[in-house]
Amino acid sequence: MCGRYTVRSIQPIAELFGIALPPEFQPRFNIAPTQDVPVVRAAEGGGRRADLLHWGLVPRWAADPSVGNRMINARAETAAERPAFREAMRRRRCLVPADGFYEWKVSPGEKRKQPHLIRMNDDRPFAIGGLWEHWDRDGHDLNSFTILTTSPNELVADIHDRMPVIVAPAAFDRWLDPAVTADGVKDLLRPYPASEMQVGPVSTRVNNARVNDAACAEPWE
Repeated sequence: MCGRYTVRSIQPIAELFGIALPPEFQPRFNIAPTQDVPVVRAAEGGGRRADLLHWGLVPRWAADPSVGNRMINARAETAAERPAFREAMRRRRCLVPADGFYEWKVSPGEKRKQPHLIRMNDDRPFAIGGLWEHWDRDGHDLNSFTILTTSPNELVADIHDRMPVIVAPAAFDRWLDPAVTADGVKDLLRPYPASEMQVGPVSTRVNNARVNDAACAEPWE
């Protein structure tokens, strides 16, 4: 699964997507489920737009938005068939800006899980493939999203058995285009090349979802 990630620098994100970001987009070092976080979607009339969405997808048919707490991730292999995700997979795909994601590893002979930060070799930002949905019930509406996961590359496999789907910039428009079917993006649902990524242990401060400071992502000695 992917349960924590970072947006440590805002301007490189704006440059990656070629759009201006709202002022409420601020650096985040420990993004956790149920928080409102930056998401890029297709804009009406063409182009892209960035908004804050709730992490934890709430299907349109849900009676209560709390169901989203269990839907922070969707398996890329089955999203097109699962009732909670299939319509979003067909028409409401999104991109989740990030510049790192966390996973936890238990080393032999140790009981404590050690958090690790996985990022690009040059620390550049990247886009995680996601799905979004609009929920409206009794006058209350909510835009929410989930992160798609796939099998891990060789780097991540040493820590976890899943990793987020990472969409290359050349495929942004195809991924966001609601006219492109789920089959039309199936080739993008694969592990990102391990040779372009690095991983390292970081502070256990990230274990607490309420902590959001640069120390969360600092190397752990």
